[in-house]
Amino acid sequence: MVTLTKESNGPLTLYDESARLWNFSRGNDEIFRSLKMIKGMLTKFGLSNNEIRVYIYLARSGDRKARDVSGALSLHRTETYKILRSLEKRGLVSSVFEKPLKFIATPFEKTMDILIKAKKLRIQFLERKKKDIVDLWLSLPQLETEPERKEVFQVLEGKEQFNLKADEILEKTRKEICIFAPDSDLLRLYHSGFTDKLEKFSKKNIRVLLLTNYSQKSCFVIRKIKLSNVRYVLPNVDGLPGFIIADHEHLLFSIKGDRDSAILESGKRRTRVAAFWTNYDAFISALKTLFFKLWKTEAPSDTQEIEMVEPGKQVTPSEFY
Repeated sequence: MVTLTKESNGPLTLYDESARLWNFSRGNDEIFRSLKMIKGMLTKFGLSNNEIRVYIYLARSGDRKARDVSGALSLHRTETYKILRSLEKRGLVSSVFEKPLKFIATPFEKTMDILIKAKKLRIQFLERKKKDIVDLWLSLPQLETEPERKEVFQVLEGKEQFNLKADEILEKTRKEICIFAPDSDLLRLYHSGFTDKLEKFSKKNIRVLLLTNYSQKSCFVIRKIKLSNVRYVLPNVDGLPGFIIADHEHLLFSIKGDRDSAILESGKRRTRVAAFWTNYDAFISALKTLFFKLWKTEAPSDTQEIEMVEPGKQVTPSEFY
């Protein structure tokens, strides 16, 4: 029986040795990693571990009776039927008109379309309800207080939260935004679409200053984006975390997290993304002073140009991870 690495909710059984693709898949690390990534994506759409196991089993093995699914995945027959019906309601599994009854998985590409569309509809529903809920909240009795600026901070974890906060800061910027992004942070901002928004801001009356270390990764990104106020610092700033300062009112400071247990396709371990936001004036002043000190640092000369790629070789951002 083929399983993925044990996790907190148990191993993910893919299929048993009687499945049609057993001999093809056995011992193939590339297929193993691909299935693990697919499992992670399906989890993001709200499928439970056992729902994913059942779907992958059917998708890889073809039409099967409920007892076949139950036996292959070591699930109780009652639970198996519940899972099959749940997947059927979501459009991910269909019943085959045979006796005994069999079940077949929706093709994976169509499954992704169904899950994405359902997610979009849910978001659209919440957006429509937003005004009603906000109006309801504002209608509640509230204490009258004098508006007062307080120096606060907020801890953020995960790429999504970091990207959302960076976008929020960018939207609130009115005069100047200073960004120090070491190459790994710069790649993350590039893939999130943040640098595209920076390009639009630079065309307005808002000063955008971008500072990064001089490396293959950073040179690759800088060549892709269109910003005029970009400078490189010498490569001796390794270990210095990235930060974003906007209008001397917002500071988003990245924190290098520990390596987590997830292994990327390249075989490397992924680093957890963590950061904190603050409007603490003294901290902002200190980081802004550091930023402009680095800004004045002599950049590498043309003779120090980094050789990006071999002649004629096509390069994609994923090669830098």
